[in-house]
Amino acid sequence: RPTYESYRYEFWKLLVDGKKSVDFIGSITDEATYPTYQNVRFDNDHEGRGGFTSGQILSAVSDKIEGIITEHGTPDIVLLSSPGGNDGLQNLSYDDAVRNVNELIDLLQAKNPNITIIIEQMAPPKTNASTSLKNYLTRMNSEVANIAAAQTTSTSKVMTVDMNTGFTDVLLADEVHYNEAGAKFIAERYYNAIKDLVKQGQ
Repeated sequence: RPTYESYRYEFWKLLVDGKKSVDFIGSITDEATYPTYQNVRFDNDHEGRGGFTSGQILSAVSDKIEGIITEHGTPDIVLLSSPGGNDGLQNLSYDDAVRNVNELIDLLQAKNPNITIIIEQMAPPKTNASTSLKNYLTRMNSEVANIAAAQTTSTSKVMTVDMNTGFTDVLLADEVHYNEAGAKFIAERYYNAIKDLVKQGQ
């Protein structure tokens, strides 16, 4: 398993346990090797962009979304994690990050007017992280609630999921990346947000 964990494997296991009918889609596959679970192989497709800023994510999705839809179908639910988090790490413009997140949501809703988007209020960095980073993430987490309210339409719900409350240093592998325990924490929060939105499998 990788040094810096993704929540996706732990999240997928919860979906398997809940007998939820899901298909992860995207143009990327996890490079790490994960064990099978309940005799099922991990669905490792995704569109996560490690280290990307909000502008880079917006550009990448803009370039690839037609191909993803053509190959895999239109997504019904998108998990939008760490909105602007890497912008904060790189001391980039807060206003630009907010604009990029809104434009990304606009793009997804244009492709599927009925899409559900779950956007993170991000987990905090390590306690000894810089004050500027902490302030940036706190500010963005407050703005995420405003984004969700403003971007929700009559057919497309934009929801927040709180990854901040209850998240502690013991869940981190370094200043900002979570370890296996942290991945489970994030996965559980996502599962609780999504469990009533997806149908049961066979």
